[in-house]
Amino acid sequence: MQNSSNFCRSQEAIQIKRAAETTLDNVRAIATKAAEVWRLEAVAAEQREDRHRQRLAVQSDDRLARETSDQGLVGGE
Repeated sequence: MQNSSNFCRSQEAIQIKRAAETTLDNVRAIATKAAEVWRLEAVAAEQREDRHRQRLAVQSDDRLARETSDQGLVGGE
């Protein structure tokens, strides 16, 4: 299962907050790196989601075109 962009962005925010609130250098470094990784995953998820939306739009347009052409044939004109 792939993570949604919303989930990735929320995880990024959690890690940014963790890095900002800690007094420990190692925790800050790990949380900062984790936030960056979540940011990159969010970008990838947004690209996947965009491709999916585009595919659905094309499929919908194709169905509509087929239905319209089929209706023209039914009338015998």
